[in-house]
Amino acid sequence: MFLIIGGNSEIGSATAGFIRARGADALTTTRRPVLERSEIPLNFSSPICDFKIPECVTSACVCVAVARLTACQADPKGSADVNVRQTLALIDTFVRRGVYTLFLSSNQVFSGFAAHTPPGAPLSPVSEYGRQKAEVEHVLQQRMTTGAPIGVLRLAKVVSPGMPLIKTWISELIAERPIKAFTDMTMAPVPIDIVAKSIMHMMEDRLPIIAQLSGPRDVAYSDIGDFLAKRIGVDPSLVRPISALESGMPEGATPSHTTLDSSYILERYGLAVPDAFDVIDKL
Repeated sequence: MFLIIGGNSEIGSATAGFIRARGADALTTTRRPVLERSEIPLNFSSPICDFKIPECVTSACVCVAVARLTACQADPKGSADVNVRQTLALIDTFVRRGVYTLFLSSNQVFSGFAAHTPPGAPLSPVSEYGRQKAEVEHVLQQRMTTGAPIGVLRLAKVVSPGMPLIKTWISELIAERPIKAFTDMTMAPVPIDIVAKSIMHMMEDRLPIIAQLSGPRDVAYSDIGDFLAKRIGVDPSLVRPISALESGMPEGATPSHTTLDSSYILERYGLAVPDAFDVIDKL
């Protein structure tokens, strides 16, 4: 039995749906009122020691996080309470029960100075969010060396159909209204379905491994805007290039590279992330 911590999140919901579509059982946690038999209440604002792990659970994935860079920078203490203290307490609870636990991390644990960063590269976070993820990873890697049933999956930008930014840009461009797009912020997008498949496979394998998943190359947000304008057939001048740094984006928001060495996922599971523009086109 699989347990998805944070079943209402984008990744959690997609992963639970994929697991069930494959004919396997998946429970999910929610901080909202429980509406389904497959849901279990869990709120990170409450003591983790009160959470009771169902006996049938063999593997879990932690999808809960305060993930916005601006939110972590604005409230480092409050966000760290969720992203570090409560997350580690929950993972330790699983480990004591022998439940394999997959922790979802981020390319933000690296500075972004180099492309296709390998899994074993030294952690070099720049953002507050990245520092929190790196702190958890540091502890988990120590646990893994002692045989704890833990895995880590680092993700670059995850995208899914209906992505608000792309949906808004398309609507504006169709109406021939200008959009603003960052020239100094990049992404190497990963489709949500590939993320869900990777999570399920890793929870099935139960291996103490650090894996990574990103697209094969970075593209600027302004390049994505240009691509959409051409795809829709409107004047490319509707895409107004601006600077993320000059617009007040938080520290760490503009790494030169977000790509990660994703060879483990490709070689073990045969999952290859398409080129950025192919990903955006399918959205």
